Amino acid sequence: MIPIDVLSDPICPWCYIGKARLDRARAARPNLALTLHWQPFQLNPDMPRAGMDRRAYLEAKFGGKEGAARVYVQIETVAQAEGLDIDFAAIARTPNTLDAHRLIRWAEIEGCQDSVVTALFQRYFRGGQDISDPAILIETAEEAGMEAAMVAQLLGTDADLAEVRAADARAREMGVSGVPTFLVAHQYVLPGAQETAVWLRAFDEIESLIAADAAETP
Repeated sequence: MIPIDVLSDPICPWCYIGKARLDRARAARPNLALTLHWQPFQLNPDMPRAGMDRRAYLEAKFGGKEGAARVYVQIETVAQAEGLDIDFAAIARTPNTLDAHRLIRWAEIEGCQDSVVTALFQRYFRGGQDISDPAILIETAEEAGMEAAMVAQLLGTDADLAEVRAADARAREMGVSGVPTFLVAHQYVLPGAQETAVWLRAFDEIESLIAADAAETP
């Protein structure tokens, strides 16, 4: 089993696009044994826990309304080419994603991490839902097969807050400055929303290395 650690944030549109491209490549190589591990990285580590108005956030980040519009027109164009529906107009607030990352962490323990990540992307980018809202997170967890009451209880505490923050800090110490970033087999780094063709070439190289190692093993 080849691990792929994915540093990502569920409000990052390029992470949503990058996942779609990776998923397409995985579907094209069904016999390659891969396992994804989603790791926390906050695009906005200083975001207030209550989040903030999305328009104000975008204009501050991209130097005004026109700068924000240019960036997001490009993102929408790429997303549509990948078959992804994104409704930026439906997103009223940019949330703090600490609790979403906590849910993703717990989902790995329950064996449904990829499902939860997918659902968070879709709820945010297609539904405009506030994925810092405990009710939204509990509903997401329950739909993925997690125990809703336990998730509700955990969200009401500081469980794993320190661990999520520490993992985010370790990524930055390693030199990660943007997401998505993919760490393949604990040694190969692929930054950014790589095209499906790039993933297919990477998978071919991995398969070649596996075959070579097997041939050398006595």
